[in-house]
Amino acid sequence: MSTHRIYDMTFKSIYNAYVNKVTRKDCSTEELDEILRWMGSYTEEDFQNVLNNEEMTMREFFENNDHLNPSRLEVTGTICGVKIAELEDPLMKDIRIMDKIVDELARGKAIEKIKR
Repeated sequence: MSTHRIYDMTFKSIYNAYVNKVTRKDCSTEELDEILRWMGSYTEEDFQNVLNNEEMTMREFFENNDHLNPSRLEVTGTICGVKIAELEDPLMKDIRIMDKIVDELARGKAIEKIKR
């Protein structure tokens, strides 16, 4: 499996970029947190622990979670010119799915529709 740079980036740094993106589009961090908790099947407390962990990498965010929401796999489409359905690496697929749902939120899609 090839190593992509994003795998070793901290979740916190990616999260902060997501916060900037959605707040520029008049969405709230609460809405962002809701869809990320949905994807990871996190409780509010568990998700807060993730946010407080400054060292957690993107790889650890996904690989240390045995309860990823199976409905996340219903997310389809293209993100950054890449079709999600064509991705073979499960970790990269989950990262792209997360990017896609954040994009959908920023574009004004209803949270219930994002959750599929």
